[in-house]
Amino acid sequence: MKYTQLGRTGLKVSRLVLGTMNFGPQTDETASHAIMDAALDAGINYFDTANVYGWGENKGRTEEIIGNWFARGGDRRDKVVLATKVYGNMAADGEVWPNHDKLSALNIRRAVDASLKRLQTDYIDVYQFHHIDRSTPFEEIWQAIDVLVQQGKILYAGSSNFPGYKIAQANETAARRGGTIGLVSEQCLYNLAERRAEMEVIPAAQEYGLGVIPWSPLHGGLLGGVIKKEVEGGRRASGRSADALANTTVRAQIQAYEDLLDKHGLEPGEAALAWLLTRPGVTGPIVGPRTAQQLESALRAVELELSEEVLASLDEIFPGPGPSPEAFAW
Repeated sequence: MKYTQLGRTGLKVSRLVLGTMNFGPQTDETASHAIMDAALDAGINYFDTANVYGWGENKGRTEEIIGNWFARGGDRRDKVVLATKVYGNMAADGEVWPNHDKLSALNIRRAVDASLKRLQTDYIDVYQFHHIDRSTPFEEIWQAIDVLVQQGKILYAGSSNFPGYKIAQANETAARRGGTIGLVSEQCLYNLAERRAEMEVIPAAQEYGLGVIPWSPLHGGLLGGVIKKEVEGGRRASGRSADALANTTVRAQIQAYEDLLDKHGLEPGEAALAWLLTRPGVTGPIVGPRTAQQLESALRAVELELSEEVLASLDEIFPGPGPSPEAFAW
């Protein structure tokens, strides 16, 4: 496994991030524990989750699965850089109640204690804001985070799904307060087929020293060889991939992508991950394996080096928006 610093921090993290969103809803606890063991054995030390994972009436279940894995010992917790998120409403379905979601100081305090209990740990390495909260000023958010840092409950704060201007606003507020390190990472939707983050989010992250953690690196499976699987194995695309392929322009684009990689003897899913690892500012993409086999495929991407010819061809198939502001101003 290869490692890098998380943004401007001294924290060393693996170039792949283990996403756990499937633990519980799609992968049972035993299989989830096996995947985490395999990830740790392979050198992945950065695990990402969120308090709402498990979804619906099972919100929090994913954190519980991870907590039970930590409880098995073997230095599991000490070896892992643990990231979770706060924002979503954690009240039972149908029981909407004020202050049980978003980023008020009250909810942050409540949510971190609940996550710590489910995770069976006394600290969280990277505590992430799952979404922007237009109703809560950053002065209040940072005050709450400062208290948690002083209490030893969290070490760093990160963001997820933030636009560039909110990254700037958050860190400028932190700088004015003094003594607050501010955001150190940003999780954003970023992959070959969805490159809008290059316009504002990634430049802002680089300017303020945030590590970029792309989620959905295969764009819901669209970049994982979906047409090839359809032809060879009769596995028809479903969900977001099926909707996208219904568009003839998108289907032609994905076909060109798969033909290019087939020509060079490359697996689509591995190439999509390897491409992200070449992108400026990217710490590592989040991979969310449902099986041990999917994890093995993701691990191969870390060692995969794409040629300049392949990189240039990928840019032709999936052109990025170009630098900001030139991309929209001139």
